[in-house]
Amino acid sequence: MAEAKKGDKVSVHYTGKLEDDTVFDSSTGGDPLSFEIGSGQIIPGFEKGVIGMAPGDSKTVDIAPEQAYGPYRDDQIIEVSAEKLPDDIDPEVGQRLQVQQQNGETAVVTVKEVTDEVVKLDANHPLAGKKLTFDIELVSVD
Repeated sequence: MAEAKKGDKVSVHYTGKLEDDTVFDSSTGGDPLSFEIGSGQIIPGFEKGVIGMAPGDSKTVDIAPEQAYGPYRDDQIIEVSAEKLPDDIDPEVGQRLQVQQQNGETAVVTVKEVTDEVVKLDANHPLAGKKLTFDIELVSVD
């Protein structure tokens, strides 16, 4: 059987966990995740974990933040005047919102804090700064 390498299209089943064993994502009970190794579709640490596996292989990989969603960055916290928010938005801590950036692209942010005057939005990925553990089973290599 061929081992997975850069350029291969692979399908995997996976379960992603945080350091406290909280599961944040899983393909169990659904379709496997399919991607091309080296295409940048998924986080680098996950790709590196799949390289060298053969169909039917299973393994657990620990991924540092730098090989996942990057470090948590305080400069990604944005303060917005509460009066500048659209009238149809009643922000609550933990809520995810889409905002348009100055370059015209859309970004997803998390409401971090709400006061009468200011809403703090966090543009970090929800998993930024976190060490991740994935249980991976390679289903196929094409």
